[in-house]
Amino acid sequence: IELLLQRIPSIGPAMARAAHRLKDSLKHLIIPGMLFEELGFKYYGPIDGHDLPLLISTLRDAKERHDPVLIHVLTRKGKGYPPAEANAAQFHGTGPFKVETGLPEGGEGKPTYTAVFGRTLAELGRQDPRIIGITAAMPEGTGLNFFAEACPERFFDVGIAEQHAVTFAAGLAAVGMRPVVAIYSTFLQRAYDQIIHDVCLQGLPVVFALDRAGLVGEDGPTHHGAFDLSYLRAVPDLVVMAPKDEPELQHMLYTALRLPGPAAIRYPRGQGPGAPLATRYEELPVGKGELLRAGKDVALVAVGSQVYPALEAADLLAQSGIEAAVINARFVKPLDEELLCRVAERCGRVVTVEENALCGGFGSAVLELFQRKGLAHLPTLCLGLPDQFIPHGKRSELLALVGLTGQGIAGSVLSWLGKGEMARVGSGCSA
Repeated sequence: IELLLQRIPSIGPAMARAAHRLKDSLKHLIIPGMLFEELGFKYYGPIDGHDLPLLISTLRDAKERHDPVLIHVLTRKGKGYPPAEANAAQFHGTGPFKVETGLPEGGEGKPTYTAVFGRTLAELGRQDPRIIGITAAMPEGTGLNFFAEACPERFFDVGIAEQHAVTFAAGLAAVGMRPVVAIYSTFLQRAYDQIIHDVCLQGLPVVFALDRAGLVGEDGPTHHGAFDLSYLRAVPDLVVMAPKDEPELQHMLYTALRLPGPAAIRYPRGQGPGAPLATRYEELPVGKGELLRAGKDVALVAVGSQVYPALEAADLLAQSGIEAAVINARFVKPLDEELLCRVAERCGRVVTVEENALCGGFGSAVLELFQRKGLAHLPTLCLGLPDQFIPHGKRSELLALVGLTGQGIAGSVLSWLGKGEMARVGSGCSA
């Protein structure tokens, strides 16, 4: 039509231009994806991603083109498996489950750390209207779905925008609210600048709940929360803590919401030891650990998920005639300096245990403390994650691989003390 209009004398070119504008207007109104066409892409779609012949032919056609192509495909998550179609969020990342029902295999009766956190925050949110729940596209994964049900008007899912989640929380805290930002440990790295400049530099009372801290299992190296103790410990005025079990997580959340400044709580994926949940929350003294077991030959100073394995290691060491003291550090920042130095001087040897990278982590903090207090002469062994990316696998298998089990810790200590190797030696680094 444009070519025909061009041939009409005098008025033809103007009519052709008008027809061209009309054509573009209709295309933008009717055809999806015109934004991409304007950016220089050839747009295909939307097409049914479950129609394999159509999908294959579209891909073949796109492959033959010599300009940029954008293919818009629509699919249904879990297509063909009714339990997954009905609960896409649960099946986003799942462990073993019963095919007939879609229900998880085993583990009945013990809640996960995620569920303990979510239900506790929901209960606290009902009591305190200032508490806000914020996540970045992971309400079920972080347990904030419980809070969303209890306090829907105070729950915010900002999408995959961790930086915005943290700055948004800072703004809320600045006007008197008590925001809790629940994000996987590995994804909070994206918002490191906001943690420092928008929250901690201002001294704002934002609580960071770091789910999936440590090794996460089958999700692999992109999801392992291996670095949070290292990158958070360096930030001034930020309280960093890690619970040994489920009730301690509840007490830490309760404590963090009462602090005048920022705090971070890190906890692992999956179920805890199964300790009875708290019926009444306690405010923990900041920077105070607890001596769980007395000993005189070596002090095992563990944090978070490694406290129970350290207790198991102490039992195993006792079989070799070694009396090991066990400390639950609770706080990575600030440290319980008095307790650590007192037990370290009494035992003469110290072993730190953490489910975090050794570089700059909890063990480094203890070594720095000993240096300041004139105890650098004390032999110290630091156990943690090695300086490499850990592959995927069952969480229990990965912990055994890096020596962060009761047997692995005991074996490393025996080898370090020259008593022979009791089991697989863990990935320890002596200092």
